[in-house]
Amino acid sequence: MPPDRINADKPHLWKADIAASVDQFNQWFMRFAPLAFRSTRVKTTEHVKAALLATRDLRSLDAATLKSNPSALSTLRMCTAPPLAVDRLIGLADASKNLVGRMEEGKLPTKLKDQDLDAELSKLCRILAKLLDRDIFPWLDAAKDPTDHERDRAATIVADRLNSATAMDSVDSARKLRQLSVLSVYLESRGYREILDPGRKVYSWNEPGTYTIFVAVPAAMGKNAFLYVDALVQPIERRADDLPVLVQTESRGSFAEAMRHRMAHQDTARGLRMTYGDEMPFALMLGGYFGGDFLGTQAAEGIDWVWQHRLGDFQKLGL
Repeated sequence: MPPDRINADKPHLWKADIAASVDQFNQWFMRFAPLAFRSTRVKTTEHVKAALLATRDLRSLDAATLKSNPSALSTLRMCTAPPLAVDRLIGLADASKNLVGRMEEGKLPTKLKDQDLDAELSKLCRILAKLLDRDIFPWLDAAKDPTDHERDRAATIVADRLNSATAMDSVDSARKLRQLSVLSVYLESRGYREILDPGRKVYSWNEPGTYTIFVAVPAAMGKNAFLYVDALVQPIERRADDLPVLVQTESRGSFAEAMRHRMAHQDTARGLRMTYGDEMPFALMLGGYFGGDFLGTQAAEGIDWVWQHRLGDFQKLGL
């Protein structure tokens, strides 16, 4: 028989839980995000200054310069008016998607002939040079060297354009680590201990009262198929079926973001049921912005959850 539902079958509680989850997330964000943004801004500004110097303050936008400094492309995209997303630059320049993707990683393709590489880089340079935001680079029209103040001001503006996405990546990473930390504190307060080095971290018959972070669980979906979960917990009082409890952390910073990822755990849940049966204990740990539409989607897929602001619900899973 499928396990009793925790929160998926209690829509009358969702509204209050959504509000509590949002409030908890906002309190954390207001403490953490400003620090992340300031730290990232300093690093990003230095990266922008390096790109400006490598291109002679944008006066040497040519294939040779980009070939020597492929990592500068992400900065140069933010030097245009309007700033260019990766796909927009590829479309406007009719450039190689693989080339631009590799340059965004700070590398160049290894199998592209020099002649073809120069041609592709030249196409990128033509678009970038044509769309440079001359309001923040006044020295280009004045045909003179920039002053240190002008360069610093321009670097700060471009860094702010880059910073939003980069800093949010830091916030996203931090909220994942925060959730895992909160889960660990809860489990250890209940008498569990973490297995820090379980070999390959593949699902195993761990002894009761232990948990492991980041685990590959074998699945009946083909040879060497695995499903990846954030935490595997073996209850102190071992279940009759000897199955562990699997937990997937989930944190989103907006209701729209949550809806875009509403099907993220569908394959995991179905794969677990296919392999271990409907009784396999699997739950999301939700912290952040999750509206009724997101929750309804999870409930319809047979996925249950525990709210980060009410971890005591894990006791319904025997933890």
